[in-house]
Amino acid sequence: MATRHLARTIVVQSLYEWDFYNREADLIKIVERNMASFGAGIDEPDFVWRMVKGVIEHLKDIDAVIEKAAPEWPLAKIAIVDRNVLRLGLYELLYADRNEVPPKVAINEAIEIAKNYSGPNSPKFVNGVLGTVYRQMEGGTAEEKK
Repeated sequence: MATRHLARTIVVQSLYEWDFYNREADLIKIVERNMASFGAGIDEPDFVWRMVKGVIEHLKDIDAVIEKAAPEWPLAKIAIVDRNVLRLGLYELLYADRNEVPPKVAINEAIEIAKNYSGPNSPKFVNGVLGTVYRQMEGGTAEEKK
């Protein structure tokens, strides 16, 4: 497993646990524990922390994008793992450096994580939401549009 894919998996696992406990658990401790348990092979631990920090900093905006892109699926009704796969994918799609993470890589990674950790319909759902957002982006990240 590539180190960045493993890093993304740890981010989703950590966000899942944090979300499962209604965001009341200590996310830093969750990430540290998951890094210690599963991230021994990661050569860029700062990538994990950047992704977690980015998702949390932009959480309200990311959740609003999910609600707009999937209006028939209220955020609370989306499976916790899918919700957090989307959060990470949207963070990378909208806010990450495109030279570091091209949009198609962000989408593909989110789909792969959904395939591995969620239900049989999840990859299509994740692809649909991220694909919709990608088509609407008109060539710029959220940071570039500000």
